[in-house]
Amino acid sequence: MLPKDMAGELPLDDLEIRRRRALWRATHRGTKELDLLIGGYATALLPGMPEAELERFETFLHQTETELQAQLLAAEPPGDIPFADILNAVRAFHGLKPAG
Repeated sequence: MLPKDMAGELPLDDLEIRRRRALWRATHRGTKELDLLIGGYATALLPGMPEAELERFETFLHQTETELQAQLLAAEPPGDIPFADILNAVRAFHGLKPAG
């Protein structure tokens, strides 16, 4: 049986299920700081996020909490960061200056 949406009327499509999984992962990172920073960004932007961006965001979420915290909260993040665009988008969403 397929899962149903919040109203209980329409079955969810695969993209919506992926968005919900990503939202849960973004809001349950292991530290309150990351939950608020990444989770707040995800809560606002995941509902309309296109599939290609969602795939990249899902990959971004596979990083460890230590890596994410160092990259998001450091004044000067370490070296070459593979997800600099997402990190800067999260920082900008919360009114922080871009990293690097």
